[in-house]
Amino acid sequence: MVILRLHRLALPLLLLHVLTAPANAEISLGATDDTAEVRVGCLFPLSGRGGLYGQDSTIGIQLALEWLQQQETDYPRLQVLIADSRSKASRATRLAREFIRERKTRFICGVVNSAVAGQVAQIANTEKAFFIGTDHALPRMTEADVSPYYFRVNNNSRQSMYAAARYIKDTLTLPTDSPLRISYLGPDYVYGYQMWHDLQQALKKVGVRFEVVTALWPRLYEPDYTPYIQALQQQPTDLMINSLWGGDLVAFIEQANQASLFEHADFANFDTGGNYEVLAALADDLPSGLILSSRHHNNWPDTEYNRWFVQRFFELSGRYPSYAAEGAYAGILAIAEAVQLAGVNASDAAIRDRLQSLQLKLPEDPPGFTSYMNPVTHQLQQVTAIGRSLPNNSHPPAAKLLGDWKIYPPQSGSPE
Repeated sequence: MVILRLHRLALPLLLLHVLTAPANAEISLGATDDTAEVRVGCLFPLSGRGGLYGQDSTIGIQLALEWLQQQETDYPRLQVLIADSRSKASRATRLAREFIRERKTRFICGVVNSAVAGQVAQIANTEKAFFIGTDHALPRMTEADVSPYYFRVNNNSRQSMYAAARYIKDTLTLPTDSPLRISYLGPDYVYGYQMWHDLQQALKKVGVRFEVVTALWPRLYEPDYTPYIQALQQQPTDLMINSLWGGDLVAFIEQANQASLFEHADFANFDTGGNYEVLAALADDLPSGLILSSRHHNNWPDTEYNRWFVQRFFELSGRYPSYAAEGAYAGILAIAEAVQLAGVNASDAAIRDRLQSLQLKLPEDPPGFTSYMNPVTHQLQQVTAIGRSLPNNSHPPAAKLLGDWKIYPPQSGSPE
């Protein structure tokens, strides 16, 4: 395996190394083999369709190491090893075993795809290594029977859907004498189906009467959405809810623009639609007024911490971050905080106790709020910000960012 050693002084060269590294390269960040007190093995797609998420995550990890070095607290010396999962379960599980057994990593982090993450979690549990999830969103991984070695630091899709239900109730003009007519389109795999199930449960919980007009299930990476767009246009509806992500969402919006779909009804994507990756790819083609959200926003909250995170990312890469960057940043901070409080040589039980009681101030946290771990589900609790797309050229190449915000803190008694 080729090893690229990128330490703090090499920050401006990071993106170039990631893009030109051999397919089997391992990136080493932070402390060296000789000086490391804690080793972390991270699994991200660094190539292929999901490569941007891995590239952004890698830079997010660099920012976390930089931030830790600037603090007065004496954090442990972390060595972070990053390998290309290629979004394949067989490769990710093999790499996880190698990290734990051969490189002696006490922590595994990352993983974009939820199906892959589930299999990596099984390996981590068997090998008794902590797995800090930073990007995947399937809620079943953070339910009451969660693995004692698994913790997630990014919002899951269920949290997004419960915030969506509150937004719908608070913001949209609901019919007084008939139910809200909803059309849904989601990818034809577990993520899309889980989102739809959770949204319906959430709408019932908050007291929104609704009628399902249609539910459509295009395959992942569908090249032609024309039949689905036509099906949406043929049905009278009040709200079109979409849970596509990444390039699929970009392709859908571009094709929907050609068919004037957005004149038909309000359009919302509550989990990943506001990701900067989407905003930048669409640029002027993103319609105004779409209801969108994401797990991190470059222009919200307008705090010194978030501005530093976004601007420092831009200085290192020449572009603005997708939400994957802040997820990876949070993962490294969570590990450093837990080990600093428990001790470098602490038992698994002591580390687990610190992770279960974790409080972590993150760039996405608005003033007065600090993200905190649910000790039962091992799911970090965070604020969800939902907005509408509005003209804003402050973060090019995006021509629109979100505004007209509605803010939803986590609720006591919520399923997560």
